[in-house]
Amino acid sequence: MITLSKIKSVDFYRKIPRDLTEASVLGAWLSIVAAVSMIFLFGMELNNYFTVSTSTSIIVDNSSDGDFLRIDFNISFPALSCEFASVDVSDVLGTNRLNITKTIRKFSIDPDLRRMGAEYNSQPVPNFIQHGEEVEDESIVGSETLTGDNFDKFSHEHPILVVNFYAPWCYWSIRLRPSWEKAAKIIRDRSEYTSFSPHGINVHHIQGYPSIRIFRKGSDLREDHGLHSHEYYYGDRDTDALVKAMEELVSPVPLKNQKLALAPLTGGCRIEGYVRVKKIPGNLVISARSGAHSFDSSLMNMSHVITHLSFGKTISPQVLSDVKRLIPYLGRSHDKLNGRSFINHRDLNANVTIEHYLQVVKTEVVTRIYSRESSLLEDYEYTAHSSLSQSVDIPVAKFHFELSPMQVLIIENPKSFSHFLTNLCAIIGGVFTVSPLLLCLGV
Repeated sequence: MITLSKIKSVDFYRKIPRDLTEASVLGAWLSIVAAVSMIFLFGMELNNYFTVSTSTSIIVDNSSDGDFLRIDFNISFPALSCEFASVDVSDVLGTNRLNITKTIRKFSIDPDLRRMGAEYNSQPVPNFIQHGEEVEDESIVGSETLTGDNFDKFSHEHPILVVNFYAPWCYWSIRLRPSWEKAAKIIRDRSEYTSFSPHGINVHHIQGYPSIRIFRKGSDLREDHGLHSHEYYYGDRDTDALVKAMEELVSPVPLKNQKLALAPLTGGCRIEGYVRVKKIPGNLVISARSGAHSFDSSLMNMSHVITHLSFGKTISPQVLSDVKRLIPYLGRSHDKLNGRSFINHRDLNANVTIEHYLQVVKTEVVTRIYSRESSLLEDYEYTAHSSLSQSVDIPVAKFHFELSPMQVLIIENPKSFSHFLTNLCAIIGGVFTVSPLLLCLGV
């Protein structure tokens, strides 16, 4: 049997009898210094244990969010009407989506960018509008000519005033004129309730020609903004269709399928929403578009204010704030253009297109726990370069985006508890080992 005395023979930590030890002032001071040192080193090691270190690397983009990227935006155009505002997306592979409406909302705004009224619900303008085959006959004149001086007079004299805002150079205005005059003469002979008028002045901020607007007596002025309220006519432009539409206007019982729509208050347009694009170079274009109107490019002003523009999934402020505590530089370019204004003061004259060139890079933050990696955040940041340039076409606001094939990978490396315990033992053992040596040297 193994006796207790045999076990004691393998003792590595044999005690020195108290009679052979002697306390000293130097030893007491060294003990105090050793205790303070251990506490200080323990605090530093504890802080290091709770401090998360990160490693950064550049790798080929292996996104888990698929082949499409979401672009969120909120942009205000003080001089673009919601009636013609169109959001288009294209890319280098030939994808071309025009006038996206499903994920887009529009609001009419005043010159101070404040909303006027409810959301603008655009009526679909037919891709093909039938025109009459009449040849212009100068002997047929059924409409009244309006000017800026007599518009208010006519609008108060007639219960319903139908106005054709036209441009002499516009192809569609020229095609409409014979049918318009003939229809005006027919209505004039049948009823005294409606007045047909051609109107070429631009005090109503007309952007597309021809624009047929209906003004009703008693509701032709907005008290809050002082702007004329009206309805649009989106139907065919041949004589029969015009006559039928006007007869419906004066009918006591509204007929079905009237192609009329309440118009937004005259002013600019705020466009907000999102689009999904392929992760290849492409363009987000906002412009005036219509298949049945002409535009005077010299009067188009695509100045805009960007309230928000970002790529990828929406990141909550709380999540971004928590991550920035670990990585302070993250998120600085997530919405780089927010709050920026791009105004054409007519210094470059007309036909000014405003372009933004955006280079997008993905940053992913990954945490590692027990050799398993979990994604904390996927953030798309971008650089932006903007310019104003003259164009031979209708001016647009263009956002050209290009995604990098590489991504920034930031891995969070937490400390292991076993490593913390090992360092703690090293601190205690080291201090106890060094202190007696210092005491011997002092003696």
